[in-house]
Amino acid sequence: MQARQAPAIELVQELLRDGYVGEVLSTTMVGLSVPGGVVIQPNVYMLDRANGATMLTVAVGHSLDTLNHVLGEFVDLSAVSAIRRPLIAAEETREEIVKTAADQIAVIGTLTSRATASIHIREAVAGRTGFMWEINGTNGTLRITADAALPEIFPLTVAGARGGGEPAELAIPAVLTGKWPTLAGLEGAPAFNVGRAYAAFAADIDNGTHTVPDFADAVRRHEVIAAIETSAA
Repeated sequence: MQARQAPAIELVQELLRDGYVGEVLSTTMVGLSVPGGVVIQPNVYMLDRANGATMLTVAVGHSLDTLNHVLGEFVDLSAVSAIRRPLIAAEETREEIVKTAADQIAVIGTLTSRATASIHIREAVAGRTGFMWEINGTNGTLRITADAALPEIFPLTVAGARGGGEPAELAIPAVLTGKWPTLAGLEGAPAFNVGRAYAAFAADIDNGTHTVPDFADAVRRHEVIAAIETSAA
């Protein structure tokens, strides 16, 4: 759930609160998990559904949590999943691995705000979109992009448009990126948002506040993951 602490996500929340897009009508998220015909050696274990760390629980789980954190929970959903490439090569050994975890997962549903939401996380080879999340409203659009469907790890870019026209990149204010100065050296690295989550947790303890996710949030996310599995089955 550390993507919640990403400065770009905090900016998106501020823009929505300020009415940048007006009323949110719909949201669409498309993302890439494995980018080609091979899987890196440390991630081979993720091809076995029995191991619990799969596209659904990792790439979909992190992306899903970011969407629900910003726009609200699902009140209903429908999902499909598939294994479109049952064999994939391990990068170092070139061994052909039999895959039991889904490599295509698509979800569509309704959020508590009544907005329509769709998510498609998949493997791809050429012409890929790493991660693209659009939030469309009555007055404008926000577009959040990254290199892969792991918003907790990869740096995020925010673009926006009000009325017509193509979204243009929006600067992330220094007050958000520099909220925890001791973490500045980690910016752009996978540990950056984890460090920000720890820093916010420490601040919660000091200030008696509750700004970070807790165990109940984790349970809710796994309830949605379970609903996706059930619907797809």
